[in-house]
Amino acid sequence: MKSRPVGGAAAGAAAALCVLLLTGTAAAGPRADDAPGGGGASYRPAQGSVPVTGTESSADGPRLERAKIYSDTIGPGQKKYYRVRLDDTSNAFVSTVLAPPRGTTSGILDGIQVDLTSAGGTPCGSSPAAYFGGDTTRPIASYASRRIKDDTGACQQAGDYLYTVTRVGTKTGGGAEWPIELTYMAEPGLKPGAAEPQAPTSWSSEAPSPADGTPQKVSGGTGFNDAAAVDDGIWRDDLQPGDSRFYKVPVAWGQQLFLRAQLANGTADGSFSVNGLRLALYNTARGPVSDKSIAYRGAPVGVDLGTAPAAYANRFEGESTAESAMRFQGWYYVQVTLDPKVPSSVPMTLNVGLKGAAQPGPAYDGDPEAAGFGIGDTGPGSGEDLTMRAIGFAGIGAGTVLVLGLGAWQLLSRRRRPADGDAGVVYSR
Repeated sequence: MKSRPVGGAAAGAAAALCVLLLTGTAAAGPRADDAPGGGGASYRPAQGSVPVTGTESSADGPRLERAKIYSDTIGPGQKKYYRVRLDDTSNAFVSTVLAPPRGTTSGILDGIQVDLTSAGGTPCGSSPAAYFGGDTTRPIASYASRRIKDDTGACQQAGDYLYTVTRVGTKTGGGAEWPIELTYMAEPGLKPGAAEPQAPTSWSSEAPSPADGTPQKVSGGTGFNDAAAVDDGIWRDDLQPGDSRFYKVPVAWGQQLFLRAQLANGTADGSFSVNGLRLALYNTARGPVSDKSIAYRGAPVGVDLGTAPAAYANRFEGESTAESAMRFQGWYYVQVTLDPKVPSSVPMTLNVGLKGAAQPGPAYDGDPEAAGFGIGDTGPGSGEDLTMRAIGFAGIGAGTVLVLGLGAWQLLSRRRRPADGDAGVVYSR
């Protein structure tokens, strides 16, 4: 059972419904236009994303500002330069999402390589490439980072740094350029003199008992920007061949996340897909945590994924490990992909389990939630869709929702205005 403050939640929900329905900008609304692959939608860019064009010359790269999301394209074998200005107190994370059109194919080692270096070319940290790992494309992401240390080594000074994105591989969709999405997040450093938190010394890899009851219906998003918010429980979605659906889960300090994606039986036509079902997890800054897949031939199958507890000190365990990626409190992004070789739509259940009590965070010298590293925030580029899900927006007509929203607004307007200083409403799930 979790309790979260949501001051003015009912009034905010009614107002949000009216505005979002009238303007047509609800983050959890219909997905982007259908792509040539059929049966689904391509990656939905962030609302208000800023178009930018990376350059071949490091001298001319456009600047990426923190907390903004940028859109660009990149061709096979192309390397693009951008600039970011870092301070000398924040941990920096610059990410790129490669979002191929539906229906395209790839090689196992096709993907993107990202790097963050000083103006003189000194690497600021290791940045493993993100690969498709098969012949099926889907949105993939990776990030490069600069961590503040207790010394005056490389990349510790304030100033301009170079961020590069390279599209790698040998079978990268012919000569077509593919969309990319870039964002720069700055995590506050620790207060002067504050001790760095210790990493957990041990934890159990055993998943919590599965939730009981009927699975709740959910419609996953096309990417990070419209990912559907889910929490402890069992969720049901229907995947079309080639679909890659995104969901997001709030993970507090000290909590472990356990996932199980399971396909029901499908059309038995003798087809076989090596990577029929793929389950991937990304952290708050769009960095990869883990990626697993399983073959599918029409009989029920499932794939499981579990994490280390979210802990600040995990970042010292090595840049490329799954443990290191669990370095934040915040929203974690779950990606479930159905191979296009599967002949028909298949029901999918997603079991989400959070294990462990929430713990106090580190002594930040700043507001981590304002920077996008908090469970009260929906992450960069995302709209808050917990309210939409709670009233079943996806399952009822827009006109009905509008009537409900206006009715709630009228009802609330008749109630006594809360006194100044009220703590707000608390709800439990």
